[in-house]
Amino acid sequence: MQIEELYQSSVELLKQLVHTPSLSGQENNVAAHIRNHFDNSGIPYKTFLNNTWCFNKYWDENKPVILLNSHIDTVKPVSGWTYDPFGATLEGEKLIGLGSNDAGAPLVSLLAVFKYFYNIEGLPFNLIYAATAEEESSGPNGMAQLVKQLARVDFAIVGEPTQMKLAVAEKGLIVIDCVVKGKAGHAARNEGINSIYLALEEIQKIKNYSFEKISPLLGPVKMTVTQIEAGFQHNVIPDTCKFVMDVRTNECYNNDEVIAEISALLKCEVLPRSTRLNSSGINMDHPFVMKAQSMGIECYGSPTLSDQSLMNYPSIKMGPGDSARSHTANEYVYLSEIKSGIKQYIELLSNLHL
Repeated sequence: MQIEELYQSSVELLKQLVHTPSLSGQENNVAAHIRNHFDNSGIPYKTFLNNTWCFNKYWDENKPVILLNSHIDTVKPVSGWTYDPFGATLEGEKLIGLGSNDAGAPLVSLLAVFKYFYNIEGLPFNLIYAATAEEESSGPNGMAQLVKQLARVDFAIVGEPTQMKLAVAEKGLIVIDCVVKGKAGHAARNEGINSIYLALEEIQKIKNYSFEKISPLLGPVKMTVTQIEAGFQHNVIPDTCKFVMDVRTNECYNNDEVIAEISALLKCEVLPRSTRLNSSGINMDHPFVMKAQSMGIECYGSPTLSDQSLMNYPSIKMGPGDSARSHTANEYVYLSEIKSGIKQYIELLSNLHL
């Protein structure tokens, strides 16, 4: 297919997707649009829950596998919208609507790229295209399920709005519940052990602590206390104080290592909610990264989380649109970004040898 035809088809599909509410965990209607698009294109596909994926026509088990992935879900519309979030309003080159930028534009652009290569014999690689659910909520029924379904992936392009810059590293996330134990007593007498005061000591340790390994791309591991709760009555010394830590990890550590170091630092209970959202990174001498650099594409480390955190193979994050527009009122993408994104993806993949 010609790029212009792919571009026009991508814009029409994106309008359909924006028109269709697809809050994280409620993506069944937008998944149906993706599947209908494949039906109309004559491309067979597989499904599991609200995830949809397919393989290039001339699959060769002896060749490396490249995954093209983006997500179909959105966050809830924030306050401040002056347009209909589901209106897919077109003003000149600007398409306005919830999910148009994050991650509708990368989603449809990668789909166009998959269709471009789909019928080509003799590719130096195999291609999988996957439109997955529950990215925005880090839910259990999106990429977490797809990684179990795919037998082998050697490299992945994760479609997120990066202005077509190359995110070669991405911070991971751990949410930790900390529980500090004291002893109850009457506030009027010198009784009890105040768990709030003990918690303040722990929080001070967190504030002053620095992890040794600093990433040149992502900087240090960052720990932030974001919630605290204690006490039920003004005259009772609280025996329990709970606080929550938001920990953003770099690629120098896996999440289990970070938790072990925090547990050694603190005297309180350290209870991670999950360890699966690891930081990700790729070697700068990877063939895809080297080709991008030869084309003058900027490489950087991303502070935001994506489905890369669930992938145990080399991956990068890249796509049309701008992360600064994500999760904002009157979210938009320029149509020219989609067209140039399709072209750039194709150029990067053409004659790529892993």
